[in-house]
Amino acid sequence: MPIDHLTTIWAPRMLGVLRIMSALLFMAHGTQKILGFPASPYPAPALLSLPGIAGILELFGGALLVLGLFTRPVAFVLSGLMAAAYFIAHAPKSFFPVLNGGDAAILYCFVFLYFVFAGGGAWSVDALRRSGEIGRAAA
Repeated sequence: MPIDHLTTIWAPRMLGVLRIMSALLFMAHGTQKILGFPASPYPAPALLSLPGIAGILELFGGALLVLGLFTRPVAFVLSGLMAAAYFIAHAPKSFFPVLNGGDAAILYCFVFLYFVFAGGGAWSVDALRRSGEIGRAAA
């Protein structure tokens, strides 16, 4: 089987896997802040504080990305959230991300920025909506 054929088939699928796994890991930050699961040594933030709003975006934005629903605009917002989180919470501690604990924020920022341009890939509601399969299934 030619390599072009394999990449044509697997590239959207692996983009979908990256989207789903990144979103599930990201959602865990939101569930910890908002739902208290898994348990954290830190108290839950007030919902209208910066960490509280971040937790809401992590939880609900992550869920939308898992589903692949509104992938591009949600990923844009979450990429900005992670850029802000890095500069507000991590960069003041040290110039080096490995020392300031911001390497995950940087990685999420750029993975989500990639989704803005690449979309959600396979196994997304966006792809189903684009193909018209949702409309056909409802009829």
